[in-house]
Amino acid sequence: MLSAERGGADSARAARLAFLLHPRWTYMLVALACVLPRLVALLIERGSILASFTEKSDDFAQVFIQHGTFGLVPGFESASTQPLYAFFLIPIYWVFGRSWEAVGIAQILVALAAALLVARIGRRWLSPAAGLLAGLAMTLHPYLFWHDIHVNREILDTTLAAGIVALTLSVAERRNVRGALGLGVVLGLAVLSNTRLVLLPVAVGLFLLVLRGDRKRMAGVTGIAMAVAALVVVPWVVRNRIEVGCFAVTTDAKALWKANNVNTYETLAHDRRWIDNVPEFPNAPMTPEQAGDDWKVNGRIDEVDECAQLDLYQGEVKTFWREHPGEKLKLAAQATVMLWDPRAFETDTAERTRGSLQSLIKGWVMPFYMVPLYLLSLLALFLVRGRLVALAAMLLAYDTAAAMVFAGATRYRVPFDFLLALGAAATVTRLAERRRSRVTRS
Repeated sequence: MLSAERGGADSARAARLAFLLHPRWTYMLVALACVLPRLVALLIERGSILASFTEKSDDFAQVFIQHGTFGLVPGFESASTQPLYAFFLIPIYWVFGRSWEAVGIAQILVALAAALLVARIGRRWLSPAAGLLAGLAMTLHPYLFWHDIHVNREILDTTLAAGIVALTLSVAERRNVRGALGLGVVLGLAVLSNTRLVLLPVAVGLFLLVLRGDRKRMAGVTGIAMAVAALVVVPWVVRNRIEVGCFAVTTDAKALWKANNVNTYETLAHDRRWIDNVPEFPNAPMTPEQAGDDWKVNGRIDEVDECAQLDLYQGEVKTFWREHPGEKLKLAAQATVMLWDPRAFETDTAERTRGSLQSLIKGWVMPFYMVPLYLLSLLALFLVRGRLVALAAMLLAYDTAAAMVFAGATRYRVPFDFLLALGAAATVTRLAERRRSRVTRS
């Protein structure tokens, strides 16, 4: 009788689980978990979304709408930022105006696309249960509640990274031209979104080429993906040569210099300050951002030679690497620790010190979320086999290497945290399967 009761309970539990794991309900649950908390955060933060902590792409979008110039000063084209986020903001401002409602809702939709993509990846290449768990774990990320609704360019990076994972796995499985075309487009957009990803097409291409199977066909579709990625990026690079004076994805080499000089390590080590607190370069030329501020405050228009600054700061970085290799190794180790710190590291000093509820969540709630995610995703390396785990490990290694070259902060890791969510979900479902198997055998 007890056996029959237990069997009935197990059947009812299995029926409820099957209901939740139906694609319709899985995606609906993930969508609700994504949208509802962000709408609440949007209403709470509505007064600060466009008033503080904005990314400079916001200034690019405003100047373009008002003056037709893609830059920070009317009449002077600029390449001092990665362009994709400004391209994202421009049509929003053009159609709906610059309002917290328009920006917040548009970015919630982008976050929703990322969450549904992660759930789809989990369902397709792990299991339906893993898809549901990964989608929920990713979209309930404590840092993203605040981050996704504010003006920040990383909002696009998560969706693009999830698209890269889905398309890479599809190409690896089917070796089809259509998938390669899509992968190339998304890889190119990722480079335009974040110059830290400039070598990601190469990394993804190498990943595909080492897979077993029809090597000749794989080489062909990989070549198509790489060519398309280049075609997406090249028009912007050529535009910069014509309008600004040099071939570059961005001329903002000063950011790289701020992360690579003799003062960087001590600055970052002291009270968790950011690279913006690094002492200025002696007799530093005016940057495009400073020229933009001068125009907004004083109405003065200053011409900036961005290409000369690109050469100056790139040269200084190379000199630092050559003459201070030990210091660079210290910076690389420091950046790795900062990138993977389970606490949220803010890159804005005012944001770190204002003592709000979201600062409390990022500083104290985040570790309780991230540490289990780290441990469970690490276990996936030993419990789960397949291309998804290998691709996730490669992408996380790439993100770490990029931080070692530049600098580490939570905002640079978060776009790839969905990979940890997938790994954790895979571990949980695999352990649950083993437990069920042992119970069945007993």
